[in-house]
Amino acid sequence: MEIYRGFKDAVRASRPKAVLAATALLLTAACTGGGGPEQAAPSTLPGQDEIRHSPNLKVVANVPLTAPFDGPEDWGTDMAFQGRYAFVGNYRGFTVHDIGDPAHPKVVARVVCPGGQNDISVSGDLLFLSVDQARTDDTCESEAGDPMAEAEWEGIRVFDISDKAHPRYLKAVRTECGSHTHTIVPGRDAGTLYLYVSSPGPEPGSANCPPPHRNISIVKVPVDDPGKARVVATPELFAAREPGGADDDDLAGGCHDITAYPEKGLAAAACFGDGVLLDISDPVRPEVLQTVRDEANFSIWHSATFDNAGTKVVFSDEMGGGMAPTCLSSVSPTRGADAVYTLTTDRRLVRRGYFKIPRTQGAKENCVAHNGALVPVPGRDVMVQAWYMGGVSVWDFTDAARPREIAYFERGPLAPELQLGGSWSAYYYNGYVYSSDITKGLDVLRLDDPLTDPAEKVRLTEFNAQSQRSY
Repeated sequence: MEIYRGFKDAVRASRPKAVLAATALLLTAACTGGGGPEQAAPSTLPGQDEIRHSPNLKVVANVPLTAPFDGPEDWGTDMAFQGRYAFVGNYRGFTVHDIGDPAHPKVVARVVCPGGQNDISVSGDLLFLSVDQARTDDTCESEAGDPMAEAEWEGIRVFDISDKAHPRYLKAVRTECGSHTHTIVPGRDAGTLYLYVSSPGPEPGSANCPPPHRNISIVKVPVDDPGKARVVATPELFAAREPGGADDDDLAGGCHDITAYPEKGLAAAACFGDGVLLDISDPVRPEVLQTVRDEANFSIWHSATFDNAGTKVVFSDEMGGGMAPTCLSSVSPTRGADAVYTLTTDRRLVRRGYFKIPRTQGAKENCVAHNGALVPVPGRDVMVQAWYMGGVSVWDFTDAARPREIAYFERGPLAPELQLGGSWSAYYYNGYVYSSDITKGLDVLRLDDPLTDPAEKVRLTEFNAQSQRSY
């Protein structure tokens, strides 16, 4: 958890080498522990940028990062989808892609609006960006700022995307400790959206992120008047912690990611040291149902995904903060991995199994479980997921105790001058898998398998991975 704070601070200060040194300490500790059988190393690893894939998952297109997103740290991040468009975040702004013909995607707009990490979502004519980096002000012309400065800004930016070729900046909302990620939760009427804002903290001595930071922020957005968006609640998720107690770790405050399943009245929050199940029947007053921990295996609780029935939750662990090579044969397959929980009828989480990609990566490849979502296969639980330099994995967790990989795509190690790469997010949308590669741009992959082919019949008009809808 402390390592992740170092990751955030180092990104702000543009010092990735310092992060690699820090995460090495965590990885060393992870390699010396038990927790399961080691993965067998393959006879050969891919060469630099070499593509390898299973026969059922093939790349059909790539849109590289080009100017103005061609700087050394103009990293691609998360994605959202609407109609024939894919929206891809970047530390320098975001890109709008026309994916009407998935084999020939086209760039419609690249919007420069710097701010780490520009986690992205869309709803109707609105687009939202998360900024978890101190900026000198809330404009797109701002520069990296001092987190300790009184006037620093970080939080949510709102854009009008009614004209996809010319997105228009509308509004900024400052949120406590910034916004690392956010989740759209619909209000009780169609005219209101809520954003559940997750951010790490605290930062002692700062004006915007003082201790203890045990809460999330909830932003209310009037759809017809988004200029009035504002923070309406900051609910505590760890109010039961005793000040000064063994579990009162100021460096583990806040959450990393929250996935909401409004139809079920539930949300699952990955909160660094904890997985939290929430009742969101009243979206402004989420209620903690259960908190789970896995101190033997999990380091940084990163994200969550429900199965379609709402009877399982997959939590992922981002051990090393995304900067470390955790897919080595020396690292247990229960670390830097996914944990599959079942949800009982009385809404209690019970851990059943773990999943980690079975393909060993090199010592210079940052690799760990990252962003993914369901492949909408009726009657089965299948997920596609990014693993940074471990590539894209499609895996089946219908049997929660025995999940298995059914398809993969990956590239070999980066050029020596690059220190961070691979797939940040991988999602299935209307027949194709889309991967936001940190340095290579947008990959479009075709998944052809008898098990997953039924998913092609499910057509979506909008998709935000952290805002689940049944299919």
